Amino acid sequence: QVQLEESGGGSVQAGGSLRLSCAVSTYISSTNYLGWFRQSPGKEREGVAAIYIGAGSTVYADSVKGRFTISRDNAKNTVYLQMNSLKPEDTAMYYCAAGSPTPWGQLNPRYFTYWGQGTQVTVSS
Repeated sequence: QVQLEESGGGSVQAGGSLRLSCAVSTYISSTNYLGWFRQSPGKEREGVAAIYIGAGSTVYADSVKGRFTISRDNAKNTVYLQMNSLKPEDTAMYYCAAGSPTPWGQLNPRYFTYWGQGTQVTVSS
């Protein structure tokens, strides 16, 4: 059974940094993207960043461009999200996921099949 396990969440002050990790238990042949998503209470889950497993190309939500960086280590089956210059509005539960999105849906949760349990990120002002 495929498992994705996030780690690295926590509490930080505005302007600080956190690095999230997501370990994937096994190679998922039916997927070609790994992504990070977030959800805060009362809001829909939104895509933050995604990376093409093969070539490593990336896509980011406008709200995090220039502050967040997604990367992967294929040998370790691990994807990372480096988050810098954090803002209170970044507070959310962060999830990693694996899927095969369409070219226009790389940040759309509906195209991602396998999900982790999430890790909480809290940014205080």
